Amino acid sequence: MDLSANRRDFLKGAALAASFLPHFAILGDDKAALPEDKRPIGPDDDTINVAMIGWGAEGRVLSASIARIPGVRVRAVCDIWKFQCQQAKAFFKGYGMDVNVYEDYREMLAKEDKNVDAVVVATPDWMHCEHTCACLRAGKHVYCEKEMSNRLEQAAEMCRVQKETGKLLQIGHQRRSNPRYRHCFEHVVPEMLGRVTTAYAQWNRTLAPFFHVKKPPKQELLTKYGYENPEQYLNWRWFHKYGGGSMVDLGSHQIDLFFWCWGVPPSSVTAIGGRDAFTPRRQTYDRVYCIYEFQMPDGTKNEAVYQVISSNARGGFYEQFMGEKAALTIAEISARGNAVQREIRGGGYTDQEWQAFIDKGYILPTEGDQIKKEVTKDIAVDTRISAQATGNPLAVEMNKPAHMPHLENFFAACRHGVPLNCPCELAYESAVAVLAANVAADSHQTHYFKPEDFKVPPRKAEG
Repeated sequence: MDLSANRRDFLKGAALAASFLPHFAILGDDKAALPEDKRPIGPDDDTINVAMIGWGAEGRVLSASIARIPGVRVRAVCDIWKFQCQQAKAFFKGYGMDVNVYEDYREMLAKEDKNVDAVVVATPDWMHCEHTCACLRAGKHVYCEKEMSNRLEQAAEMCRVQKETGKLLQIGHQRRSNPRYRHCFEHVVPEMLGRVTTAYAQWNRTLAPFFHVKKPPKQELLTKYGYENPEQYLNWRWFHKYGGGSMVDLGSHQIDLFFWCWGVPPSSVTAIGGRDAFTPRRQTYDRVYCIYEFQMPDGTKNEAVYQVISSNARGGFYEQFMGEKAALTIAEISARGNAVQREIRGGGYTDQEWQAFIDKGYILPTEGDQIKKEVTKDIAVDTRISAQATGNPLAVEMNKPAHMPHLENFFAACRHGVPLNCPCELAYESAVAVLAANVAADSHQTHYFKPEDFKVPPRKAEG
């Protein structure tokens, strides 16, 4: 790539990368001398030396959190596009980190072996297995973005190599470390909702054209690393070889929550999908609608409905869990979902019982805790419509970048051996369910799961 000819684009990109966060002095500065709003967040422990493989959109997002975690120093970045390597170098220089950059991850692992304790993998899904397994075998702990892989066998291989090496492998389902979600699934769901019979989640976003750049990587470089053309390299999620479309990209985060709610994997999934909102060159579904059934140990059955649309943003993204006594609406951004709403009729809570949850610190009080009885002249209210109380906001807020608590959990596990919030075996279960939704949509048939489907199978004998 001709960097001199592309200097203007580089400077713009470097400035954009450096604008992700305010500048924080990470190491070597007196934290107490810094203004409170510019101090690093978290414990200042022994330094963890980190390398990153992949510095595209997700690599930038993760870097924005890593740069704020004390005691974590990025030593090296690998990306096949030299332009992105230079952006990464400029970004981390703004935080006092002089990183080495590489095109080939194997060269990076060889040269940085003594300098790196852990690796963050943020490459396209189809390369997660190769990159993760190589790092584990090199003796490095790994944080790998979700989905584990767009191929189930590769996801299983990641689990097998983790077990063989004994190194840590955290998968990037970051809601598992989000304090709001942990508060909900540890207290609100089991103690406030009653039996949860139904869950619903959606992620709707605006139709976006293919991403293009004026000077993409040269074709010989892309061919070397398995990409047919710049369009597929820059928009890999929309092609079967590299990704799994909206269902895998977005659905992975939310479908994982159904497992967390009920503590069991689904028994079936029924799905339909469409792709005609986009150019025919896009191969994966831009929208999927599916229903998961969950067979509970006591013989009851629950349902979860999921919708992902990449052609219109109406309604945005959120999750709902509906129980016999109350319902929870939550989202990664609290403005989109932050309420527990009680049922009034049919065995719901009394005012005194609801107040007890406020006293415990599960929810915050509101002026709407009492139902307002409104009488209208022209409208008769159907008696089958349940009365609803105004929802109460959750008592726990999240004031960090979305990925930061999950990365903090990973680095704490590296330092002190605390449990990972999303180890690979847990993420593998989610991968089974998410990838099966695309299969069900392809076949126009319900996909039925067996309990053993969610267990990592042994490696197949060669030959």
